[in-house]
Amino acid sequence: MKIKEEIIFDDAEDKVIVKKTHANTPYLDLASQLREANVGTTGENRLAGVIPMHLMAEWLKEAGLTWDDTEACKEVIKKKMLSGDFDKLRVWEGRY
Repeated sequence: MKIKEEIIFDDAEDKVIVKKTHANTPYLDLASQLREANVGTTGENRLAGVIPMHLMAEWLKEAGLTWDDTEACKEVIKKKMLSGDFDKLRVWEGRY
């Protein structure tokens, strides 16, 4: 959830910088509640985790991908979610 956005002009480099601040607490709370309720942890389809869209956009930007490259996006999500860096966003703790 975006909580703040600043637009700054850098005279030295003649650039406009947009600084966005996001609150990730609601997403972390949602993932925690889903884990406690065992939602998406059984059956054929599993809920691997909750990913905020601003975080997903950052991951794709880092990888140099666009949103329409779905297969590559799936690989980025899988790599990031299984890395251990984003365990608090995970709902189902298994591997896929």
